[in-house]
Amino acid sequence: MSESASISLGIASRYASALFELAKEDGALKALESDTSALSEALAGSADLREMIASPMVSREDQANAMRAIAAKMGLSTLMSNTLALMADKRRLFVLPQLLASLTDMIATEKGEVTAEVTAARALSAAQSKKLAETLKARVGKTVKLKTTVDESLIGGLVVKLGSTMIDTSVKAKLAALQNAMKEVG
Repeated sequence: MSESASISLGIASRYASALFELAKEDGALKALESDTSALSEALAGSADLREMIASPMVSREDQANAMRAIAAKMGLSTLMSNTLALMADKRRLFVLPQLLASLTDMIATEKGEVTAEVTAARALSAAQSKKLAETLKARVGKTVKLKTTVDESLIGGLVVKLGSTMIDTSVKAKLAALQNAMKEVG
C-alpha cells in the first residue's frame, strides 16, 4: 500500500469510528446504514460527484455547498450531513469512499454479518443464492450477505471468498489443476 493510500485510510478510519460511535450512542445505526448505502450508490453512479470530492480545484465552500445540497436531496440524517460538512470544511472529502467502506464493515460486524464475494459462471437464481447463504452461514456461524458477480470464463461452478478463505469449485480451476497434473506426469 502506498503511503498516501495508508494516510487516506487512516483519516477515513478515524472519521468512520467517530461517526459509528456517535450513531451507536444515539441508537441511529439503522439510519447510518441507510445513509452509507445511499452515499455509496451515489458515488458509484456519479463521476461528477467522485471528481468533485477528489478535486483540489474545487473550493471548500463549493464542496460544502454541494455536499449540503446532496445531503438534503438524499434525505441523509443530521449526523451524516454534519459529518460531510465537517469533512468539506477540513478538505477531507477525498476519503469519502474509504469512509463508506469502513462504515459498511463496522455496521456488518455490529450486526454479526459477514460478506462473501461470490463469482459465478452464470447469474445465480434466488433459490441458489439463498441455499449458498445458508450453507455459508452454517459454516461460519454468522449471517452471510452475498456480493455476486458473473465471470463466464469460469465455465461452470463458483469462486467464493469469505474473509481470508477462498473456495474455488470452478471448472476453469479444475481444468488448470488437471493440466498441471498432466505436466508433472509427462
